Amino acid sequence: MMKIITDTLENQLQQVSQRTAGLTDPEIEQRVRAIIENVQKNGDDAVRDYEKQFDQVDLTQFRLDDATIDAAYENLDPDLKEALEVAKANITSFHKKEIEYGFVDAEKPGVIRGQKVIPLATVGLYVPGGTAAYPSSVLMNAVPAKLAGVNRLVMVTPPQKDGINPAVLAAAKIAGVDDVFQLGGAQAIAALAYGTQSVPRVDKILGPGNIYVATAKKMVFGQVAIDMIAGPSEIGIIADESAKPKQIAADLLSQAEHDKRARPILVTNSEQLAQAVSAEVEAQLQTLPREEIARTAVEEQGFIAVLPTIDDLFTLMNAIAPEHLEVQLPNPTDYLSQIKNAGSVFLGQYASEPLGDYVAGPNHILPTSGTARFSSPVGVYDFVKRTQFIQYTGAALAQEAQYVTKLARVEGLEGHARAIEAREEN
Repeated sequence: MMKIITDTLENQLQQVSQRTAGLTDPEIEQRVRAIIENVQKNGDDAVRDYEKQFDQVDLTQFRLDDATIDAAYENLDPDLKEALEVAKANITSFHKKEIEYGFVDAEKPGVIRGQKVIPLATVGLYVPGGTAAYPSSVLMNAVPAKLAGVNRLVMVTPPQKDGINPAVLAAAKIAGVDDVFQLGGAQAIAALAYGTQSVPRVDKILGPGNIYVATAKKMVFGQVAIDMIAGPSEIGIIADESAKPKQIAADLLSQAEHDKRARPILVTNSEQLAQAVSAEVEAQLQTLPREEIARTAVEEQGFIAVLPTIDDLFTLMNAIAPEHLEVQLPNPTDYLSQIKNAGSVFLGQYASEPLGDYVAGPNHILPTSGTARFSSPVGVYDFVKRTQFIQYTGAALAQEAQYVTKLARVEGLEGHARAIEAREEN
């Protein structure tokens, strides 16, 4: 059963503020650091040894040939292929609206200022493997990258004894991935960050992974850019007595089945709904194929909070800053202004969270562990950088030179001032 909390808002906010992400620990950091240093030093040989050790696969080559990828696409179940194509179309139509353009400002005589938006040259996409396959994550990363104009998309995914999941390879082809490497874990992140004899060095690494992948991404940040340090999946639901317990329970379990550390949360002003949802969660768990995982998440990480007012519900949920937020209230769009911190928002009973995971179009790679307070979903803007430019005529410089030299000397930077004064004679 999900635990039901009826404490005061103040006490619940205090509990939320004490939560830490818990993304890594010193022992894991030490192991990952050793892997990264070995890959830096020994390149392909180190990566090959780690793949044999961790994935029990002896690799003769890392890059998959195009024929293997083409065959996976051609032989894919037609219904699954259609689902991937529909998802790509919806992701494309949504993310097209995020495309940024540079600008030129020439409003002041003699002064031209501007900004260029430049695609990243090479991007690495990490796609988890193991017991689950995530072709949807391929689309969510690759489609915005291609819209941004990234020249080379390099995908890494853990090797499998029976070959990489065909749906993942088909998604890579559909999304326009340029290279697929069968590499996983911290060694794959290190290979992307520093480059090896076979793996190109990239400018940014995106995509979720286990705690070793997350730790490696944190450690190589600065050498390359990263999207985020991803934590366990989260879903927060705000609902009142009008919500349907069966639907709420199903949505909570849709995220609980991801990971034993996933966080399913319901906040409501209805004690009756809280009790009904708790009972419904227990009933649905008994027939869920991933019951063990989901039950651990529900019992150890999940909870139902009961508070007296709708405003209290939003105050608590904004403090939690969930990865996914469902608003199961009448006229849900009326409450958009009250949502301050959430990765992706689902409005009304028909906008179930899995829609966002697969086909709605908005990205499903979202900030977790409360980082929605300051982070955003992955989008086209993650695959570009911006550079500025300025041009002055002599007359325009003469108008503002005195201000530059004044500020430079206040800061004790005489050389800055003299660089401006060197042009005065012209």
